[in-house]
Amino acid sequence: MPRPKTSTIPSAAAMMIALLALMSSPPFPAVEAFSPVVICPSLSVSSSSPSSSTTSILRAVNGIWNTGNDFGKGKFRFYDGLDSYMKPFPDEDRQLYPEMFRLPKGVYEVRLSRPCGIVFEEIEPNRGVYVQDLVEGGNAANEGTLKEGDVLVGVTAIQISGAKWERRLIPARRFGFDLAVNAIGSNEEKWGCNDVILLVERPGEADGIEVDRFLEFFEPPADTPWKLPV
Repeated sequence: MPRPKTSTIPSAAAMMIALLALMSSPPFPAVEAFSPVVICPSLSVSSSSPSSSTTSILRAVNGIWNTGNDFGKGKFRFYDGLDSYMKPFPDEDRQLYPEMFRLPKGVYEVRLSRPCGIVFEEIEPNRGVYVQDLVEGGNAANEGTLKEGDVLVGVTAIQISGAKWERRLIPARRFGFDLAVNAIGSNEEKWGCNDVILLVERPGEADGIEVDRFLEFFEPPADTPWKLPV
């Protein structure tokens, strides 16, 4: 399979920037409490992929995005892996929508301590990053899951409203280099984070359309700092 298209950033420069960025804790913007709007993605219906009714029902009934005074509270305020995040859903949902309770084929959830030891490079300017290299002896290399060429499609990030905060899994397929690094860096100990969780898509194994449908379940409201403008 061909490797993702790279940007015009020189490889050596990209490596140096990435290593320096991932060693530090970059600043990230605060966000006001989300407006009380439930975003229900419109998805095509098939027997093998999530439907709009799947995501609408699960999101609306269980309130996975807290709004207003509910921000920073509830069952979904801290993402600590897919299994634990989906645990509040009843068995009936698991039987009706099994595709929402497992990662799509070719997608890997990787839990890492910081600094991650990953060299990211942009696929296109400010639109998507992939793993260009792993630092020898670094946390990612030692963990063993990530491979060169893996595409970042999700990352945990901290969102703040006044004195309240939440850690959420944010779809990241269209993140540029800076936004990806800042999201990773927001997972600081002062917010109760002793790790960062990445979702990566492996070219040649994953169906990109299926992955994007899965990720729509986690799509945040428009007023989060971790969402690109349309």
